Amino acid sequence: QVQLVESGGGLVQAGGSLRLSCAASGRTFTTYSMGWFRQAPGKQREFVAAVTWSSSVTYYADSVKGRFTISRDNAKNTVYLQMNSLKPEDTAVYYCVARPDLRVGVTNPREYDYWGQGTQVTVSS
Repeated sequence: QVQLVESGGGLVQAGGSLRLSCAASGRTFTTYSMGWFRQAPGKQREFVAAVTWSSSVTYYADSVKGRFTISRDNAKNTVYLQMNSLKPEDTAVYYCVARPDLRVGVTNPREYDYWGQGTQVTVSS
């Protein structure tokens, strides 16, 4: 049973930073892509970033490129999302995701098999 547990959300002022963590368990993730989606109130879930577990190939949505960085620590089975220069439009529930495939440019949420419970990020203006 794959489990993804997010942490690190909170309230921050515009221009500030947060780091989200996602602890993964339940199997070996060397052939998995891991990533983050977000969902703001009244909007559809939006792809944010993804990384392959073994090779660190990354892919970002244009809206976060240059501000967010996804990384992973294989020894800790943990994926991170470092978010800098946060904007009010980044306010959303952020979800950690995983899929048993090494392609990272997958932005359709239906193609991700596993989801965490989500963590709230609120950016005040």
